[in-house]
Amino acid sequence: VQLQASGGGLVQAGDSLRLACEVSERTFSRFAAAWFRQAPGKERELVATIGGSGSRTYYADSAKGRFTISRDNAKRTVWLQMTNLKPEDTGVFYCAARTSMQWAISPFEYDYWGQGTQVTVSS
Repeated sequence: VQLQASGGGLVQAGDSLRLACEVSERTFSRFAAAWFRQAPGKERELVATIGGSGSRTYYADSAKGRFTISRDNAKRTVWLQMTNLKPEDTGVFYCAARTSMQWAISPFEYDYWGQGTQVTVSS
């Protein structure tokens, strides 16, 4: 299973970005997916996760009300729509997938990872 993340960039505080993660797996609906962020010198942390059907989601407190995770299983793509970006959102964003339809919080629960896309928010 291969994941390809895209959509990162350099933006100003208050701007929006939409990240995309394309997945090679044809049975993608059987996989939960997630976005994680890793800031310099910090551990990788969950931003948002979504179950295989797309009906269940979970957000980190820092993402609630600003970020939206969604997926289209026919397109084998997961998106992270980010609004009202803040400098503390800066980091490398990774998409991940796990061989279960149930979402999970820990990065250790995920089996497959994309290469990461850099998001930098200037103040």
